[in-house]
Amino acid sequence: MSAANDKTPHPRTQAVHHGSRRSQYGEMAEAIFLTQGFVYDSAEAAEARFQQTGPDEFIYARYGNPTSRMFEDRIAALEGTEDAFATASGMAAVNGAMFAMCKPGDHVVAARALFGSCLYVLELLAKFGVEVSYVDGTDLDQWRAAIRPGTRAVFFESVSNPTLEVIDLRAVADLAHAAGATVVVDNVFATPVFSRAVEQGADVVVYSATKHIDGGGRALAGVICGTRHFVREVVEPYLKHTGGAISPFHAWIMLNGLQTMDLRVRAQAESAAAVAAALHGDPRLSRVIYPGLPDHPQHDLAMAQMGSGGTMIAFEVAGGKEAAFAVLNRLRIIRISNNLGDAKSIATHPATTTHQRLSDADKAHLGITPGLVRLSIGLEDARDLIDDLSQALG
Repeated sequence: MSAANDKTPHPRTQAVHHGSRRSQYGEMAEAIFLTQGFVYDSAEAAEARFQQTGPDEFIYARYGNPTSRMFEDRIAALEGTEDAFATASGMAAVNGAMFAMCKPGDHVVAARALFGSCLYVLELLAKFGVEVSYVDGTDLDQWRAAIRPGTRAVFFESVSNPTLEVIDLRAVADLAHAAGATVVVDNVFATPVFSRAVEQGADVVVYSATKHIDGGGRALAGVICGTRHFVREVVEPYLKHTGGAISPFHAWIMLNGLQTMDLRVRAQAESAAAVAAALHGDPRLSRVIYPGLPDHPQHDLAMAQMGSGGTMIAFEVAGGKEAAFAVLNRLRIIRISNNLGDAKSIATHPATTTHQRLSDADKAHLGITPGLVRLSIGLEDARDLIDDLSQALG
């Protein structure tokens, strides 16, 4: 398993092997431990287990499970963190990371361009006495002005949903760390394949594993990656008592997804680049947004930070909502849904679905126009996707 002159395997190898635990039967594929509880040899053993548990000592599936622990160990190795805690969904990961660390009176600075449910979690924090300041994520001066001594955390998507703004992770992390703040990054659009978030300054990385990690649209899951202290002393107590842990079956699905994730995501990103290039300059579109295009405002940053434009595209149909709906309804291969990172290509109308809770003014400020369509590129042949979009655009 070792790479040449390096005892640490490369990420693709880690995604196949790291963290595996085999039973006495020596199974090749990772086992699903479909059990909610565990048996002890004696009452004394049960007492000891509840007083002190090691990494392979389990007491209840809400606290941990061999299958979920394999997934946690594997994604932590890929992300370059000491530990990880797997959750029931991506939003359970965002909620767990933020609520576990914050208390009334704390201050959080967040990018304004966030997924609608992430904004809702921040609104909940504010209801519980946490002060939340919002900034335009690409404006370092706004981050500099908002972060202050005593700021508890900063939170942002490394690539924003749905308008694909790329945040300068290292610069924001430097500002946050100077004030003693924890850097929490939602890395869904960057994916574990193109992410170097920890290397670039993130302290905590959260994923909706539902997306590229599963990659088949089969199951909900999330994960929080960070230091062992943060994961086991801060996050785990909160999640195990509030019930946000992953199910063993879904953890098993995510383990299998990790094995092919690198191949899938790189193929999807290659197709996304081809589709974006084909759409770019089309007179039927007001704009095409893709970090891999040279005219993207943060193109150079995206290439330096991820080395790829990623799997997501956004484009604006001239003619607003009515025209965008007409295009969506004419698609034949690309499906209308609100998921992303799937093997199937998916088109979403953010203004009426994922971000419909926002006011018209907030949508306008974030660039979520009535004609905007978010496109997640799947594993179909890029030529077929280009033909499908061309005919749908009329």
